[in-house]
Amino acid sequence: MSNIPETGRTPRITIRLVILQMIVLSLLLTLGGRLWYLQIRNGQEYTQQAASNNVQQVVTPAVRGSILDDKGVPLADNETRLVVSASRTDLLKQKDDGKAVLARLADVLGMSAQDVRNKVRLCDSKTPKPCWNGSPYQSIPITDTATTQQALQIMERREDFPGITAEPTAVRRYASPGGANAAQVLGYLSPVTDDEIAAAEKKGQSLLRSDSVGRSGLEKTYDSELRGKAGVTRYNVDNLGRVIGKAGETKAQAGSTLVTSIDAKVQAVAEKELAQAIKDARKTWDKVTNSYYKADSGAVVVMDVHTGQVVAMASEPTYDNNAWVGGISAKDYKQLTTKSSNYPLLNRAIQGQSAPGSTFKVISTSAAVNAGYSIDGHYSCPSSMTIGGRLFKNFEGESAGAITLEHALEISCDTVFYGLSYDQWLKDGGTKPKKHTNDWFYKTAKQFGLGSTTGIDLPGEVTGRIPDRQWKQAYYDANKVYWCKVAKSKKTDYASQIARENCTDGYVMRAGDSVNYAIGQGDTLVTPIQMARVYSAIANGGTLYQPSIGKAIVSADGKTVTKIQPKVSGKAPDTKKTLKYINQALAGVVTSGTAAWRFGGWPQDKITLHAKTGTAEVAGKQTTSWFTTYSKDYAVIMTISQGGTGSGGSGPAVRKIYEAMYGVQKDGSIDNKKALLPHPTTTLPKINGDGTVSASKAQNAQKASYDLPFLPSGSGGTVQLAALTPDRSEKYLLGRRYWS
Repeated sequence: MSNIPETGRTPRITIRLVILQMIVLSLLLTLGGRLWYLQIRNGQEYTQQAASNNVQQVVTPAVRGSILDDKGVPLADNETRLVVSASRTDLLKQKDDGKAVLARLADVLGMSAQDVRNKVRLCDSKTPKPCWNGSPYQSIPITDTATTQQALQIMERREDFPGITAEPTAVRRYASPGGANAAQVLGYLSPVTDDEIAAAEKKGQSLLRSDSVGRSGLEKTYDSELRGKAGVTRYNVDNLGRVIGKAGETKAQAGSTLVTSIDAKVQAVAEKELAQAIKDARKTWDKVTNSYYKADSGAVVVMDVHTGQVVAMASEPTYDNNAWVGGISAKDYKQLTTKSSNYPLLNRAIQGQSAPGSTFKVISTSAAVNAGYSIDGHYSCPSSMTIGGRLFKNFEGESAGAITLEHALEISCDTVFYGLSYDQWLKDGGTKPKKHTNDWFYKTAKQFGLGSTTGIDLPGEVTGRIPDRQWKQAYYDANKVYWCKVAKSKKTDYASQIARENCTDGYVMRAGDSVNYAIGQGDTLVTPIQMARVYSAIANGGTLYQPSIGKAIVSADGKTVTKIQPKVSGKAPDTKKTLKYINQALAGVVTSGTAAWRFGGWPQDKITLHAKTGTAEVAGKQTTSWFTTYSKDYAVIMTISQGGTGSGGSGPAVRKIYEAMYGVQKDGSIDNKKALLPHPTTTLPKINGDGTVSASKAQNAQKASYDLPFLPSGSGGTVQLAALTPDRSEKYLLGRRYWS
């Protein structure tokens, strides 16, 4: 018997060994499977990726397409400038993160070191402008106004300026031909962001880190057509980064040219006259507030009534688009975005909302006829009316007796429309409305397209507001808690009294709401572009066009011309008889109505004008001036916030725009040689075989009768703002325009 113990395996040890063997085997199988996946299944893909590690790309920016007026004059194009840029990647390799390099660069460029550092810092939620909102791997432009001497200093002293380049680059230029700035219409550019690149990849689109994209205006709407495609040259490099060969090349494709319906000369006149009207209003005494009119902003639209194409569009205050080229300075950015500047980036032609005042009465006239009131009837025009225990007055307290709807439009009698709207409100059930109300006055406004966007090819358009029963209910639901909180307080001011009323039944359409609405007051809001479409429809026989500015897209080689055809978006809810009646009434406004004092000596028998004046009241502010007009070819709409009466504040400027377009002289004669645009332009400018577009001879030869020297082609020159709507207290007061 041996003293050596047995070493045989026990069942427990055997099980453990089997499990261990299975684990080892599974690991080997997993490793083998992964090697098969990487080397066999996806081998080609990873081979390509590995090869790409030895390929460097050089991007050649595409030349952005030009934006032209209707005769081929450049509104936005490109020019070559010496651009000094900095590479953050190279600067961060320096011991001090490139601070010394940037300081030396500032000395050469004559800039402050802080300004240069601000240019290359990256934007985030805590970093104020200016900063770089593009890719951190892209060269960042410091200035695009470098002189040849400055560029030579930088390039000859490479060792002092690592990461700094100075080279000729095509940059955007907003030429302002003849003073036609068109800032809000054209928009501006800024570098693409990483988020935008990622979003584009998801959509199957291509954006490079070197790209700049449109941020507003036509630059944004037609960005993909204007931008083109950047060229990419790929070089094989060794492990030291030295080029050993060319791997391939994709040539840059220049962007397409956008031909617009804007006429540069008419645009210049419209801008000049709007600015002058605002200046004149600020010198006019307001007897109500015992102060000069503030005239803080305004807009004007000139539209071809036959197509809906915009001939001119101006907004005040305005700005210079060129401030954004090459990166905007801190001073310029602050000036464009602070309250004191009154937000010039805002295009008030499509984003400025205000009550339309009496210009809305064409809608109310249409609604009254559709509701069954006789177009040939006579209606009482007293100096005031008592409705619901409140006294509603005519604007200046005048009385005209029993008059027709035509005469009511001519003299802008409020009480006629008060009476019609009040009668309809009663027929719909008053404060206890029927299950199915007719709501003719609200329905008609929506049929004219009010309360919704027009669809113009500019970003950021707002809807305006038609305060119908649905809106009243939604507004009540949104504000009930606040109103009832104010109602419990002991405040006795007017706004608190309104809050107490609204807490109880703010959703009810009251008589005061309806009668105010009928004369374009209360909670009603419209934009100038909406009113241009309404009055164009009245002028052309009832067709509502979708406003547009783009007229054609011409490919860089000129072989493809894509016309942008006018689009019909609806029909006015009027018969031919009603439209003829309204036309006749609006012509009377010019000859014997509220605008007659501004149109003395106008050749009405040769160039018939139709107009409606509007003086909209806004609680806590001076009156808004509205002047809506049209001829057989054009609608001209102007509004000036806190600018006085319709004919008083805007009338002279609108007349001068018509005088310029038709060549009307001071004595009322017509000089066709001085007429800027007596008929709408229906053809495109000449497109040459090489893709360039030539300005028409007529455009180059014609001289304006205004002091606006027209510069020849080639001569030099994301902040998203919501529409400025009334504040809370104004909303309370806007709904009730009466005297107790």
